Formats: sequence, structure tokens, C-alpha cells
Amino acid sequence: MSEAEVPDVVKALMLQAGICRNMGSTLNGELLDRAAADWLAGGPVKALMAPWQDVALRGQLHAASPLRLIGAWHELALSGDDPAVSAAYAALDAEAIWVAVSVAMAQRRERLAQFMAHEPQTNEVRRSIALIGGFLEIASATGLPLRCFEIAASAGLNLSWDRYRYQMGEAAWGDPKAKVRMDTAWEGGAPPADAAVTVVERSACDRRPTDLADPDQRRRLRAYIWADQTERLARLDAAIEVALANGVRVEAADAVDWARARVAPAPGAVTVLYHSVFWQYMPPESQAALAALIAEIGAGATPDAPFAWLRMEPPGGTTVMDVTLTLWPGGRETILAQAGAHAADVRWLGANLS
Repeated sequence: MSEAEVPDVVKALMLQAGICRNMGSTLNGELLDRAAADWLAGGPVKALMAPWQDVALRGQLHAASPLRLIGAWHELALSGDDPAVSAAYAALDAEAIWVAVSVAMAQRRERLAQFMAHEPQTNEVRRSIALIGGFLEIASATGLPLRCFEIAASAGLNLSWDRYRYQMGEAAWGDPKAKVRMDTAWEGGAPPADAAVTVVERSACDRRPTDLADPDQRRRLRAYIWADQTERLARLDAAIEVALANGVRVEAADAVDWARARVAPAPGAVTVLYHSVFWQYMPPESQAALAALIAEIGAGATPDAPFAWLRMEPPGGTTVMDVTLTLWPGGRETILAQAGAHAADVRWLGANLS
């Protein structure tokens, strides 16, 4: 079969295999390569991927169809409902996993397909180490307490960013006794780690939030952590514990509607609207509506009631994220840092907001 004849659903599996390897998951790279070969051979992967069999490559990536597949396998392993799959994943043995999931795809197709019908719901906690520089810059530039509003927050784990401990090269910030501790391959200087930070209000929304009180939903969140990245899984578990202890809740709402109803500058504090790896998944009309709303909110900011828009988003067609801050009054935009999608590396570019 020539490259032109390879279906886009298979191309998506192979492309995601390469992305997984580049982001440190050799296990999922191997499994997705096997899945692509299985689809071409008419194996059980083809039946599970049937809802996306005629979707163009861009649509495959937008729907994250390959991640749904490996997430479904991992969720089955975490559930304990299939001992062979659980044992293979515990050993992180690609060959054993493939043998076990091949049987499971035939015997438990309905269970796996049901999982895959729901769009991936992730909450990468380490993105907070990319965003923390923005929060520190905002606090330093304004000298005001923060009101924090996160959109597309999933389970709201990054809503607790100020409850975590960070190591940013030579600089550190946060409670040394924090349960969630983060470091990364940090390059460049550091944000103002001596800035006084007080969060006086926090809330969040998501179109389909994860309820951390529900063990099935917690398991679903864990399933999307790549199985061979055990440090990420441990960090997620610790962040879930922090969120539950602090009563973190995420409202079920559309980002534009929620921001319009909830977010506005308030005297005596800086209002911060923030998000990470979300913009690209919105329809163009929603992007335009949210951008217009943010500009409208910014126009209402004053020196005593400033407004900040902080985001970690790819500039387009890449896994490299720009951490960008726009601060009103004035609406000055600054790219503070660049980071990988999982924030395993951060390159601080610096800021001059004074």
C-alpha cells in the first residue's frame, strides 16, 4: 500500500505514536504502531476506530482518536476488570499489553467503545509550572491580590496552582511542605519568585467537568496519563488529593457564557482569566466570541481594578506552547515562556511589565 493509500485514521495512529515517543512514552509509541498495523490487517482495532474511519487527518487529531484508544486500554487496566490487561500494564511490557488488549478488544468491545465515545478529558497538572511565571509576573506588576478564573478547567487541578511547590531552575516558589511538587527542564532566567501572592477568589468552568468525588471519573482522568510516565500519575494523584481536601469544584458551563457572566474587573484586586491547551479545540466562531469578550473585559480595567489574560497555547500546528500574558489597562501582550505540551520543559523568555 502506498502512502497515499493509507487511510487518515491509520496515519493518525502512526503520527500519535511518534508524538508519544518524542514526549517520552516509548510504550505508547510501540502500542500505537501495533494498532496501526492491526487496523491495516483488519484486526479488532479497525472495529473500535470505526467512528473515525472516514475522518480526515486534521479531524482525527482534533478528536484525539488515537488517545481515546490507548486511554480505553489503560482505563481497563486500572479498573481491574480484566486481570490479564492489568498485569501486563503493571509490568509495562508492550508485548504482553498488546497480547492482552487484543483479546480484550474482541471480548470487551462494547466496554472499550463506550469509553472512546467520550472525548478525552485530561488535566495535566505540570502545566502549572509553565503558568506560575505568569501569576508571579501579574502579582509583581500590580501589587494586588489575585482573583483567578480558569476556563476549560477539566477537574480543576490547575485551579490550586498556588498550593503547589515549584522548582524553576535555581529559583523556587511555594510551600516547601506542599504535597504536589514540580520541577522541569527549565531554561533561561526565572520569574519574580519573591512576589507577594495572595489568591482571594478562585472558580472554574468546563463544558464537561470531571467530578473528582466519583471514583469512575477519577479513573478516567488517570487513564489518560501515559502508563509508563509514572511520575505524572503520582503527581496527578497528589493533586487530586489536594483538590478534594480544599473542596475544589468546576462548574459545568460554556466558556464564553461563563466568562461573560462571571468575569469582570473588581477594585482592589487583579482579575485573572486563564486557560491551557484549550483554544485550538474551540470552533472558530467560539474563538472569535471569546476574544471579543476578553477585549471587552479588558477595556473596563483600571489601575485599581486590572485584568489579566494568561494562557498556555500552541501558536499553531505544533506541540510547543507559548505562555502569553496580556495585562490591562493598556492591553500589553508579552510571550513569557515556551513549554512542551506536558510542561516537561520550560524556556523562560522573561518579561518587563513595569
